[in-house]
Amino acid sequence: MADKKENQLNIELTEDVAEGTYSNLAIITHSNTEFVLDFIRVMPGIPKAKVKSRIILTPEHAKRLLHALEDNVAKYEAANGQIDARDEPPFPMNFGGPTAQA
Repeated sequence: MADKKENQLNIELTEDVAEGTYSNLAIITHSNTEFVLDFIRVMPGIPKAKVKSRIILTPEHAKRLLHALEDNVAKYEAANGQIDARDEPPFPMNFGGPTAQA
């Protein structure tokens, strides 16, 4: 029983972090030592978007995240049905604004 208590990790979740940050676009880049995940919120009609959160991972942790996401998506689909993941982006890349004219 004492071994189990020694291996416990106490994780704190503050209120502002618990609220979360909405993102509808992620850009992933990598080097030989790290993966960088930038989470962005794109709004219709606004041609500029800011990175809302950046997560930097080691390659090992990136692979663990990949497996955790695969596992969770499989469980979600088993309970709720197949997720419709289209090949095209969920919003027009011209951001719905007027087209440029010269």
